[in-house]
Amino acid sequence: MKARTLIVLLTLGLLLVPLAANAQPMGKVSRIGILAGSSHDLTWQSINEALQQGLRALGYVEGKNVIMEYRYVEGNVALFPALAADLVRRHVDIIVATGHTNVLAAKQATTTIPIVMTVPTDPVETGLVESLARPGGNITGFTSSLFETVGKQLELFKATVPTLVRIAVLYDAANPFNALHAQAVQTAGRALGLTVQLWEVRGADDFERVFAALRQERPDGLFVTGGPLLRGHETRIVAFAVQGAFPSVHDNRAAVEAGGLMSYTVDRVDMYRRVASYVDKILKGTKPADLPIEQPTKFELVINLKTAKALGLTIPPTLLFQADEVIQ
Repeated sequence: MKARTLIVLLTLGLLLVPLAANAQPMGKVSRIGILAGSSHDLTWQSINEALQQGLRALGYVEGKNVIMEYRYVEGNVALFPALAADLVRRHVDIIVATGHTNVLAAKQATTTIPIVMTVPTDPVETGLVESLARPGGNITGFTSSLFETVGKQLELFKATVPTLVRIAVLYDAANPFNALHAQAVQTAGRALGLTVQLWEVRGADDFERVFAALRQERPDGLFVTGGPLLRGHETRIVAFAVQGAFPSVHDNRAAVEAGGLMSYTVDRVDMYRRVASYVDKILKGTKPADLPIEQPTKFELVINLKTAKALGLTIPPTLLFQADEVIQ
């Protein structure tokens, strides 16, 4: 009996070895570094919640088996390199970075720690990865193709505001990719017969100066680009648009929920739930180089009907039918 028992135990032990090798270590706590623009960013608050929901659905509980290390520049993009380096010094297991400037800082800080990115531009063209199918190196993630939606945004904006002729574009001139976004709006606007004026800010002190000038100029509409600086002052920008009766189009739904007129963009909540799945795969051993860069699968049109009524606008029924959400 003793010999048989020993054989059975040895056999079970051999069968369990591969299972133990593939399982995560008991008590393992993963550290996820988050590199973002502003803790006050309305969009960031919603997508961060989506990321956390996605992680919870995959079994990650903050403080139990995962610790989130947040680093914000609060609109000052010059701080990204130092904050990325700090995450590396803290030996995080993975870095989640939002936006090209953030990702570039993380890439320069480490070639070994996996990075899951979300960027509005083509990451191959900008040199972040080798290809979409096989990114190579330590970076993978998602591209939101923000510049490619500009023409559609303006078409929808023009359909919503029939009197739209002159449009003011608010952008951060100190952020090179935000400046490219503004130029893309200008090019697309001209193709639609719109007069597009670019209004630049470079810091928090510039907003009141620009707002005062816009009150004098009275453009027919306001196009708000993204980036850490503008996102960090989004509540302020929306309040200006509402108080000044400026129809506004945004690159995120959070601004519309706060009172902006409309947005048409990639569904970032859906994207960040997918980011969570990439984080999970990497923490379980998949190499970033083996995970393809994913492109948007869901876009959403959001219209604030309450704001439209306050502006005296009648939204065409066909547009309301197209909307993914109408805020009453």
